[in-house]
Amino acid sequence: MLAGFLTYTSMYAFRKPFTAATFETMEWGGIDYKIVLILAQVAGYALSKFMGIKVVSEMNPARRAKSILVLIGISWVALLMLAITPPSWGVLWMFCNGLPLGMIWGLVFSFLEGRRQTEMFGAAMSVSFIVSSGLVKAVGKYLLETWNVSPFWMPFGVGLLFAPFLLLGVWMLTQLPPPSATDQALRTERVPMNGSDRRAFFSTFSVGIILVVSIYVILTIFRDIRDNFAVEIWAKLGFANNATVLATAEIPIGLAILAITGAMVFIKNNRWAFYLNLSLLLVSGLLLLLTSYLFNQGWLPPAAWMMLFGFGTYLAYVSFHTMLFERWIALFKYKSNIGFLMYMADAFGYLGSVGILLFKNFAASSIDWLGFIHQIVYVTGGLMTLLSIAAIVYFKRKEKQFVEVSS
Repeated sequence: MLAGFLTYTSMYAFRKPFTAATFETMEWGGIDYKIVLILAQVAGYALSKFMGIKVVSEMNPARRAKSILVLIGISWVALLMLAITPPSWGVLWMFCNGLPLGMIWGLVFSFLEGRRQTEMFGAAMSVSFIVSSGLVKAVGKYLLETWNVSPFWMPFGVGLLFAPFLLLGVWMLTQLPPPSATDQALRTERVPMNGSDRRAFFSTFSVGIILVVSIYVILTIFRDIRDNFAVEIWAKLGFANNATVLATAEIPIGLAILAITGAMVFIKNNRWAFYLNLSLLLVSGLLLLLTSYLFNQGWLPPAAWMMLFGFGTYLAYVSFHTMLFERWIALFKYKSNIGFLMYMADAFGYLGSVGILLFKNFAASSIDWLGFIHQIVYVTGGLMTLLSIAAIVYFKRKEKQFVEVSS
């Protein structure tokens, strides 16, 4: 658990700190400079996810640790170049920064999947989605405000501070034994997948993949907006110049989700666990709708709303990364790996993120980020609810087909 958490938290230190800077009054080609940097990084990250469908799903276990260090090293060099070259080059360097980082999750989780305790391991690792983004941005904001570090040097500096933790985390991952025979019996053996393997898997579960990936795309877009523009949203809610809120507000969310996802390890029946995961997606969609309605009616304080709809978003988001695909493979006893499913979802998820950022900047530029969140939260919650119901119906029918074929 600690190995996964340390490694992925350290990755965030090379990816997210630059969003702690506002780059006020700066533009690139007539577009807000921060939005351009985020777009460039997300574009690289999205391309990395498409590459990861092949690279991560085919990766030989012996090459994982070295690959993690090399990829993060490349991203760190890009941050150095951001600091020492003119701002006009920033777009190129943030694209280069995002390009290698998109494959880190799959390489780290490959050490953890296919075990009886995978949910527990994955829960600890996935808490980094929630806690680490706020943490590294808080560190970045501290460097900006207390040490007067330049916004262009700050991301490289945060990476430097977290580099020892990265090395420790990767070393710990290499000490883990492979899944035991009992693990393989309970969760199905995990194997590298070549092109024909991936095509066969998609053909078998095509409708289910489309439904689940669609939910994930919606979630990724919504989560990225909340994450990338947390500084601006909190400021609109009355918490400007408060660096601690970026980290402290996410800690209760992380602990709650850690408890929920970690507890899934005690559900031995893969069928129950799988459908419970799909139900969590449904509950998350309903929670987004309910909390936003209460906030808009003035019945929920701003900080409570930000935390509750963050909880709803991350509960579903973390479910994908820790439980849903893990139990999908185990339920249908299909020899494969999570990397293929996760990277297919991530690829289209981050492609959607790029699209919504472009839409916001060019078609809805007059709306602030808080107002934009208000406008899309009901669409997000509604679509998640409907698609989750459709996915539950589909997989129940697919399960019957598997039973009939095996009979």
